[in-house]
Amino acid sequence: MAISSFKNEPLTDFTKPANRKAMELALAKVKSILGKEYPAVIGKEEITTPDKLNSYNPSRPKEIVGVFQKADIAMANKAVETAAAKFEEWRWVDPKKRAEFLFKAAKLMRKRKHEFSAVMVYEVGKTWPEADADTAEAIDFIEFYAREMLRYAGKQPITKTPGEKNELVYIPLGVGLVVPPWNFALAILTGMTLAAVVTGNTVVLKPSSDSPLTGWMLFNLMREVGLPAGVINFVTGPGGSFGNAIVAHPKIRFVSFTGSKEVGIHINELAAKVQPGQIWLKRVVAEMGGKDSIIIDDQTDLEAAAQATVASAFGFQGQKCSAASRAIVVEKVYDRFVELLKQKTATLKVGASDDPANYLGPVINESSERKILAYVEKGIQGGGRLIVGGKKAAGEGYFIQPTVIADVHPKSTISQEEIFGPVLAVIKAKDFDHALEIANDTEFGLTGGVWTKNRKKIEKAKRVFHVGNFYVNRKITGAMVGVHPFGGFNMSGTDSKAGGRDYLLLMMQAKSISEKVK
Repeated sequence: MAISSFKNEPLTDFTKPANRKAMELALAKVKSILGKEYPAVIGKEEITTPDKLNSYNPSRPKEIVGVFQKADIAMANKAVETAAAKFEEWRWVDPKKRAEFLFKAAKLMRKRKHEFSAVMVYEVGKTWPEADADTAEAIDFIEFYAREMLRYAGKQPITKTPGEKNELVYIPLGVGLVVPPWNFALAILTGMTLAAVVTGNTVVLKPSSDSPLTGWMLFNLMREVGLPAGVINFVTGPGGSFGNAIVAHPKIRFVSFTGSKEVGIHINELAAKVQPGQIWLKRVVAEMGGKDSIIIDDQTDLEAAAQATVASAFGFQGQKCSAASRAIVVEKVYDRFVELLKQKTATLKVGASDDPANYLGPVINESSERKILAYVEKGIQGGGRLIVGGKKAAGEGYFIQPTVIADVHPKSTISQEEIFGPVLAVIKAKDFDHALEIANDTEFGLTGGVWTKNRKKIEKAKRVFHVGNFYVNRKITGAMVGVHPFGGFNMSGTDSKAGGRDYLLLMMQAKSISEKVK
């Protein structure tokens, strides 16, 4: 069949009554199944365990979204062994056939788009637009990676030499462990999992304990489109003993991880140790967060810059590794800009994410809520000036007011550590060059941006701002598949460039074949 060129999935306009009604119906449908139990699935076997793992609605913490299995080390080993056995079949399946499974999945997910979004509204506290964007990105990953596999399966350019027929082919690695985060519970999980699958690998999928139902939705979708049993093995359990057992297993060939710096470092260290019986060095693809800055120059549209900064800082409650957690402002416009931030932030409404009137929903769980509020206290104790927010918002959920802290020292805790919540630190810089120095003075290097009308400053920032995704005169969140390949430097990870033309290479290895001819 003819494959059209890739196009990004459009976002839903919820101001249109028909779209609003469709989302309301999806929310009602998902609400009717809240609390249901789901098995672990290894190969063709559905497994239940004595110990359970509950997923909760952070807008209403007493509400159970789903009941899942708490897998043990024996199940971890079984999942890897099952995936390894299946790999010996799946690796030989024609890449066109593997891509076809993805095209079918994209079509079905598109048809049920609002249902997938509704699960994230309840399970991870995404507002309607944030959940819709997550689902759209998941569809984009499926469509993009299916096309990319067809490109890699085609004839590769090789320099010709007399007397030889030469070719380069890409082959799969083996069994991959996929450890996705809860914040882009569908998009990142889908991208990581199906990139591995379409390249001919088999997978042990361990979704976050905060978003297992979203993981189940993708796993079940792939069952529906006929993906053979054992290609994806769905297991839920704690990251500690259970997760470690899978990472360390000698038959694991690669680990795809998105999450915190601390866990990423641990996985990298554990995967680097060669286990008895292991005959390769494991590959780790890690995306580990950021401490992202927007620089505000005095030669810019301050109103538009403030709007972009607020959107970058507080979209999905600041729980994005790309979120703006630092605004570095040139001193000439510092006071005016802080005032604009205060005005715009104060108007943002916080509450349950299923209510479309709310701009911010809850943070993910109680532990996260405590940690974020502790960072706010540290910021004030460290000399920061609270401009707006700073405490819990009304309601039973894990609601935190969007918070702006000004006069933050560049070396202070809240300027250096990832908070992962709705907290923006504002830092004064002497001039644009000083702002760039402050922006680069962090162990991370994921996203960043500048607001200036000065072309020389833009060109300098493009060269020296050390981040994997750099933006000029726009918000620094919302990377689109195919448009902004995503991944960062330093402690932000391995710069995997998800949604880019290099990404599938991380799940494959190249084999050079040379035949002498007369």
